[in-house]
Amino acid sequence: MTPLVKKSWPKIKADFPIFYQKVNGQPLVFLDSTASTQKPQSVINAVKELYETYYANVHRGIYMLSEKSSEAYELVRQKVADFIHAPSASEVIFTRNATESINLVAYTWGRQNIAQGDVILLTEMEHHANLVPWQLLAKEKGARLSFIPITKDFRLDVAALDSLLVKQVKLVALTHMSNVLGTINPVKKIIKQVRKKVPQAVVLVDGAQSVPHFAVDMKDIDADFYAFSSHKMLGPTGVGVLYGKRELLERMPPFMTGGDMIAQVTYQDAQWNDLPWKFEAGTPNIAGTIGFGAAIDYLQAIGMDRIFSHEQDLTALAIKELSAIPGIVIYGPREVKDRGGAVAFSVSDIHPHDLASILDEQGIAVRAGHHCAQPLHEKLGVESTTRASFYLYNTESDVMSLVAALKKAKEIFNV
Repeated sequence: MTPLVKKSWPKIKADFPIFYQKVNGQPLVFLDSTASTQKPQSVINAVKELYETYYANVHRGIYMLSEKSSEAYELVRQKVADFIHAPSASEVIFTRNATESINLVAYTWGRQNIAQGDVILLTEMEHHANLVPWQLLAKEKGARLSFIPITKDFRLDVAALDSLLVKQVKLVALTHMSNVLGTINPVKKIIKQVRKKVPQAVVLVDGAQSVPHFAVDMKDIDADFYAFSSHKMLGPTGVGVLYGKRELLERMPPFMTGGDMIAQVTYQDAQWNDLPWKFEAGTPNIAGTIGFGAAIDYLQAIGMDRIFSHEQDLTALAIKELSAIPGIVIYGPREVKDRGGAVAFSVSDIHPHDLASILDEQGIAVRAGHHCAQPLHEKLGVESTTRASFYLYNTESDVMSLVAALKKAKEIFNV
């Protein structure tokens, strides 16, 4: 078989069974990968093989099936650690999704370390998953939320950090890439500034939109916590990752309790298991994790730099073509070097839900709404937007199909 890295982008698309169907009589053009991605046949096969040949619960059985399942499960943890250049696989915690990863930190580290009068510093472009947990914690502890503003060109106002990094800041939580604006934030630069100005502060990065699309390096970035999800990077749903520095994880109490996360239990007390299992109570998503490992294999075979370059080409084409259509407003940086493949826009007076419905009639799947970022939309002065987002299985013809469909929608609404 021809190695994946040698395949053209249309041939890579052929690895995804879902694209062999038609939607409303039209070829499927899937432009909602920021929400969740499609799955290649290799990922589907990996899950199928588990269930057909070696499925058993992990970490529990002293028999062949359980030992093989456990070995395969833990191999994925090492793959994840290698993929993000984590110092140790023991610092990779499996959760249900990036949202649970962030909540784990809020409920464990947060409740131990945030006190009355402390400041939690966020940004104005956060997904609800990296906003609401901190709202609840701040209300519970009497802490205060502060926000790094966005500029008129849809970037973080890094110059404002000096005044925001006051001594009361105990946590800085920010997205690596905005799921609405596509903005890629300079997290390494920001973390360096945090370390210099408020060395006591802990930094959490929401990497749900970064890890699937370009190479990340935990040793280089130096975040204390980093969260992302399998389902946004070709893997199954129900598997998330929390990377955390060992010294922090060791001091944190468990998030959930039950089987597998204990070392010893009496009727009156319990002692916790070693990392990472201390934070993984109960039977995990075994099949999802095995599929996640296959997804990482697929991405690495193509190459993250190649994937990112391809997405930038599609994004540049989309911005160019959409900008030429009267009445379309694009939200996000125009320079593709500063952004990923999520393009949010509005079209004259057409409501995003109506627009998405018309596009669906032509086989084009986009996202319409506030994209779990209502405060950001309020900041932008709109209630909702339409978002097209690209991934490795998209092609230039997908972009041009979107452009043609938008022109048709304008004709239908006579705008």
